[in-house]
Amino acid sequence: QLQLVESGGDLVQPGGSLRLSCAASEFILNSYSIGWFRQAPGKEREGVACIKHKGNITKYADSVKGRFTISRDNAKNAVYLEMNSLRPEDTAVYYCAASQLGFGESMTSVQALYLMARAADYWGQGTQVTVSS
Repeated sequence: QLQLVESGGDLVQPGGSLRLSCAASEFILNSYSIGWFRQAPGKEREGVACIKHKGNITKYADSVKGRFTISRDNAKNAVYLEMNSLRPEDTAVYYCAASQLGFGESMTSVQALYLMARAADYWGQGTQVTVSS
């Protein structure tokens, strides 16, 4: 069965860093755009960042811009989310999603992340990130 698997979630203190990974089994990620999303308890799912299949275009939610970096290593069939300067409000379950449709280069971050969520072909099961002292 085709699936995405996230890893790297953990408990970290405010100001700390984490790197999340998204790996694929049974299919090749390099033909998919990948998005990271998160959902905190009692809140709606929120788009965090996305990257086109070639890795040349990235989009970030305003809430994480300058602190998070999305990247991909197609040779390793993986996508990463480097998270720095973590805040308690970053606490959530983080999911990755793969979309062959992808998003347009000229889209705003809001538009791109919305399309990624709506057109996702695959979702992972999520990894918990908790930011607390």
